[in-house]
Amino acid sequence: MQEDLSKYRKSYEKQELLEANVPDNPIQLFQTWFYEVEENGGVEETNAMSVSTIGLDGFPKTRVVLLKKYTYEGFIFYTNYLSEKGRAIAQNPNVCLSFFWASMERQVIIKGVAEKLAENLSDGYFESRPLGSKLGALVSPQSEVIESREFLENELQKLEGIYTDEVPRPEHWGGFLVCPQSIEFWQGRPNRLHDRLRYTLTKDYDWKLERLAP
Repeated sequence: MQEDLSKYRKSYEKQELLEANVPDNPIQLFQTWFYEVEENGGVEETNAMSVSTIGLDGFPKTRVVLLKKYTYEGFIFYTNYLSEKGRAIAQNPNVCLSFFWASMERQVIIKGVAEKLAENLSDGYFESRPLGSKLGALVSPQSEVIESREFLENELQKLEGIYTDEVPRPEHWGGFLVCPQSIEFWQGRPNRLHDRLRYTLTKDYDWKLERLAP
């Protein structure tokens, strides 16, 4: 099979990204962009992001997860620590997060170091989840080979007969905080001369701002 995709072209003309108009701290700019995307619409899940890790097999792997919180410390998401993703982070905590918001012609790429979230914070978030999501975390041996869909359905049915309200957080399930080392903001521009501004964390814990060629 062969298909030529070269005819797919788009001119990016909605916004610009200039040094004079950005804050000293990239988290502030991320917050501004996030809310602008939400207000503009056109993105079903603004907090959907790609998480890239280096797997135990030596290959990089990227998957989409949901950002659940961000602070000046970093970006938080939750997962099964025994999953392929969790085991990869345990071996190599250097990860990359990326957001692509096509409706605003924007992309954010975050390189950082992931660390397990404090247990009490993982407990608090787990308690806030719907009952079905809590049971799903107990049911699924994430990333493991299973014999059928029925296996999951049967296990869920068993747990529904045991838990009707309070569900304990599994020890193997919790959050990761990704502490950013660099954050790049990409704004599409005409003629493929896109704006790329990169913030890099210095040894003094200040942010160095640089413009990158598109």
